[in-house]
Amino acid sequence: MIEHTSPTNDPTGMSSAEARRTALYLTLHQVPEGKVVSYGQLAELAGLGRAARFVGRTLSQLPDGSTLPWHRVLGAGGKLSLAAGTVSGEEQRARLRAEGVTIRNNRVDMQRDGWRPTEHNG
Repeated sequence: MIEHTSPTNDPTGMSSAEARRTALYLTLHQVPEGKVVSYGQLAELAGLGRAARFVGRTLSQLPDGSTLPWHRVLGAGGKLSLAAGTVSGEEQRARLRAEGVTIRNNRVDMQRDGWRPTEHNG
C-alpha cells in the first residue's frame, strides 16, 4: 500500500503549524547572548517569510519555564514591544541588561546589538 501525506502533514508526520513552530524555535535558539533580533528578521531567518505576527503570537504562547531566549526578540527598529511595568516587560528588560544590552528610550541599538548570523567574527 502507498502512503499518502495530507496537505497539512509533511513526510515526518509533523503538521504545517508544528513545522513552522519548530523552525522558529530552532532559529531562536541560535540567537547568542547579548544579541537581539526583530520579529520580522527572526521569521525570515527561520524560513517563514514575512511572518512577524506569527512569531509574536507563537512566542506569547511559550510555556512557563521555557529555556528559549524569547527576551532577545524585539519589534521593528529595536523597539521593546512588551510594556514597561508588566511582569514580562520587566523580565525582558532585566534579562537583556544582564546580557550587556543597552536599552535607551524603550529601544535597543540594532546596529550594535543586532544579530547578523551571516557575519563572521574575527
